[in-house]
Amino acid sequence: MSGTDPGEGRPRVLVKEKLADSGVDLLREHFDVDLGVDWDDSELIERIGDYDAILIRSATKLTAELIERGERLKVIGRAGIGVDNVDVDAATKAGVIVANAPASNVVAAAEHTIALMLALCRNVPQAHGSLKSGKWERSSFGGIEVYGKTLGIVGFGRIGQLVAERAQGFDMNVLAYDPFVAAERYRELGVEKAESSDDLYDRADIVTIHLPNTPDTANWLDAEAFAQMRDGALVINCARGELLDHDALLAALQSGKLGGAALDVFPSEPITEHPLFALDNVVVTPHLGASTTEAQDRAGVQTAEQVILALNGGSVTTAVNVPTVRPEDMAVLGPLLPLCESLGRLAVELTSASSIDRIEVSFEGRLAEFDTRPLTTAVLIGVLRDHTEEHVNVVNAPSLAEARGIVISERKQGDSVNFNELVGVAIISGDTRVEVAGTGFGPKSVPHLVSVHGQSFNLALAPHLAVFRYLDQPGMVGRVGSIFGEHGVNIASAAIGAEGTVGDEAVMTITTDAAVPPAVIDAIVALEGFHDGRAVNL
Repeated sequence: MSGTDPGEGRPRVLVKEKLADSGVDLLREHFDVDLGVDWDDSELIERIGDYDAILIRSATKLTAELIERGERLKVIGRAGIGVDNVDVDAATKAGVIVANAPASNVVAAAEHTIALMLALCRNVPQAHGSLKSGKWERSSFGGIEVYGKTLGIVGFGRIGQLVAERAQGFDMNVLAYDPFVAAERYRELGVEKAESSDDLYDRADIVTIHLPNTPDTANWLDAEAFAQMRDGALVINCARGELLDHDALLAALQSGKLGGAALDVFPSEPITEHPLFALDNVVVTPHLGASTTEAQDRAGVQTAEQVILALNGGSVTTAVNVPTVRPEDMAVLGPLLPLCESLGRLAVELTSASSIDRIEVSFEGRLAEFDTRPLTTAVLIGVLRDHTEEHVNVVNAPSLAEARGIVISERKQGDSVNFNELVGVAIISGDTRVEVAGTGFGPKSVPHLVSVHGQSFNLALAPHLAVFRYLDQPGMVGRVGSIFGEHGVNIASAAIGAEGTVGDEAVMTITTDAAVPPAVIDAIVALEGFHDGRAVNL
């Protein structure tokens, strides 16, 4: 084994999984590097304590126990986007930086999407297999042109935007749906903004999906979505296998509703058998989206660069857990970070617009004296969480918002009428504006919601909320309570903002012990006088 003894000489770095030579060579210019690609779990447990940094891909699981054993660890480098195989909380508590390479494979993923689209449209794999088997079946593999076709992109983040640019090179019409992208960003790229996913399905000849994998996006393309698509539409998934209901896809293909599908990812991998694989109009690849020489080199080099910065005291630009609050400001700003993230989450859940053009964050009272950028970043995390291809964090939140064309602004006011410190969040889309505000109460700055849609009240924030807008008139509170009771949902607390006269709009906010079912919201909004209701899980 190469390297120096613990505590002596240069820092020691362990490359636990296969990394591009360019990345390893870069590390060796600065540190003593050991390759542990062949180590089993027991050897890693025994020896991890000898290293200042470890670089991994997706196979190695860095648990809290392993991180605790890494007494010298200062940084964990993940050569790729996801950090699901790292206990980030445990690393943070241990003071270990976790850095990834979030942009390493976006070009490769976009190009593979285009490659699968062309292969599907021109029957390339089928024709290749036929000719290789000794057959000349030219008439059997006629295809279609992508020229003039409409490509519908569900999810318009970094990869979706790269796909759009490449599709435009084929003179395709590009239509995209993503409510977390500013309308101006669509205009900049010359892409038409779909008002809803249903609008996209109705108009697209080819549909490609590029969403993050969350509970809300699971089986996004399901039987209902396929039924809304145009007859003969083609479906492509190079993002995540969980986004697509494969049984529903099989049925839609067998019925002739869809004309074909191209898949690079699957809910369970590796996979070598599935009824979809037997269909002539299905093209599949074994998760090759990031499998290019350039992407692997890029991931290795980017991760190595971050490890070098971390061990040499530089600014780690892709860290997922570096605190951005200065130590001298932590006593004031730190306790308000959960409030700001919750306000961002609440505001975006209350908007019904098809895009986010601008986010305005206001700070009143003593907060005006501080550098409030960490609080604004927390708001962005709340807005974007679960809606981007990569995990949003304190480091990348501003750049993710910028990539989506979302304008961020801060306003500070030294005095506040009712509070020592007040945070307001407004989300603007065109002429639509949604506003919420909150503050911290007590020595621990417990998050409280004090305003929604311009109506004031005071309510301790909780993980599960329901917000209703209605005409202020007698009996409305009782009706809401009755419906909650009929559905067996326990109301923990409630607050009402009704600053106008009877007949004006009022806002009722309710906290509950568990998530509010959609049936409860639908039943209340159906009542006379109610015109909006939202369930929000913070």
